[in-house]
Amino acid sequence: MVREVSKSMKEKTLEQRLWDAADKLRANSKLRAVDYAEPVLGLIFLRFADFKFQQVDMRLREGRAREDSRAMKMRERTLTPEDYQARGIIYLPKIARYSYLLNLPEDKNYGRAINEAMKVIEETNPSLKGALPKSFTKLDNSVLVELLRNFAGIQFDIEGDKFGKIYEYFLGKFAMSEGRKGGEFFTPTPIVKLIVQVIEPFRGRVFDPACGSGGMFVQSFNFIRHRQKKGNDASKKIMIYGQEKEESTVGLCKMNLAVHGLEGEIKNANTYYANVFKEQRFDFVMANPPFNVNGVEMDKLKDDPRFSFGLPRTDNANYIWIQQFLYSLNQKGRAGFVMANAASDSRSSELEIRKKLIESGVVDIMISIGPKFFYTVTLSCTLWFFDKAKTKTNRRDKILLIDARNIFTKIDSAHHEFTDEQIQKIANIAWKYRNEKGAGKYKDVKGLCKVATLDEIKDNNYSLTPGRYVGVALPPEPEYDFEERLTELNDELNRLTQQARKIEPEIDKNIKQILA
Repeated sequence: MVREVSKSMKEKTLEQRLWDAADKLRANSKLRAVDYAEPVLGLIFLRFADFKFQQVDMRLREGRAREDSRAMKMRERTLTPEDYQARGIIYLPKIARYSYLLNLPEDKNYGRAINEAMKVIEETNPSLKGALPKSFTKLDNSVLVELLRNFAGIQFDIEGDKFGKIYEYFLGKFAMSEGRKGGEFFTPTPIVKLIVQVIEPFRGRVFDPACGSGGMFVQSFNFIRHRQKKGNDASKKIMIYGQEKEESTVGLCKMNLAVHGLEGEIKNANTYYANVFKEQRFDFVMANPPFNVNGVEMDKLKDDPRFSFGLPRTDNANYIWIQQFLYSLNQKGRAGFVMANAASDSRSSELEIRKKLIESGVVDIMISIGPKFFYTVTLSCTLWFFDKAKTKTNRRDKILLIDARNIFTKIDSAHHEFTDEQIQKIANIAWKYRNEKGAGKYKDVKGLCKVATLDEIKDNNYSLTPGRYVGVALPPEPEYDFEERLTELNDELNRLTQQARKIEPEIDKNIKQILA
């Protein structure tokens, strides 16, 4: 199921137009993308925070005016930061408001003024402490003025959803420009959406121990919002917890949550050695950990309860991550994560760990994803899914394997993605397998999906590579009558043969003339 991007899909969106303008400014400033990313994302965050602040500020002042009128009081009560924060809004002191910065004299030092704005936002809103960028002096005044004007032109929707889309789009673009390093903080949105659709985090505690810029959390929020009745606050359905090794990326994550109206407990820690939330278990775990990492100090992990199935003897951290995800789940928890293809079929000590995982009954679904979804360009991967509640169902000794390598939409020669329709198609296979209400009846489809039994998996040496089980898809049935088509081709062959005989003498004559 391969698609090309249609002409309508290629029409420039608001996000694309804003990116084009911002990237043109970057090119003229001679800055690298890595130096430009933080301040640009910081300004998108500030524009969103100001939008939400102005909405609540208007309502608070209107409400206070009505109260004063009823009480026959003309004096004005001073609004406090707590009045705004009680309504889930980031309080902005005057010098941090977008209109204030936008209207500064052009000879003012804009970099210093925006840095100061970020500092006072953190001081007034402790949940953002250390999260906001303060590197605006790297950019020339002219660049900052133009960026402020560009983002000021964003047309609001009532919920402010556009800011989340813009922030996510810019994150992806910066990740693409950074190549392999960009993959450390950004997982392509279609991959995240598929994980979320399969594990279905309707409510509860969501944990990502390699949370990067927070895409898993945002898509969980979107999933709940699209599935629930209007009027309910989706942000109150989930509690967010994350760990991230890079301090600067923790800031990206907190800003990403903020522009989507979310908050979470995001900690700066190296998950290999620090299990910050070790006393807690979660309803859902989602992650895109770094693949095939070597150099982890295994001696430090001995006797760590997270790795009860054993430590790999190879210098590779894949099965450290896999066990971390399982350990973090509660008794009914589900996990979905991205993993290197090699982990599905690796040998030696990793095979022994995989064998224990499979026989424990927690491995639920495996999905092969084709190349070019990631900004490393050629990387393909496998999505793993655990379901601890499955151990008490008739699926305990079964695993659904899906080969989705031939399902994608081609963006250009180097990049693929899933459409929402393609994501739905893959997720629906999982829903049918689980016998979910309204999904329909599951059946194996050659070349696409198969439910393998534990005995079949044992016969394949505990391999979890979908391609080993699903087989090769049968060619589609021809849309014509075979005998009729054969007759037509034979008639055509006879006609061409007769024509050839007629022109043979002329050909011979011409050849003789040439040779003479």
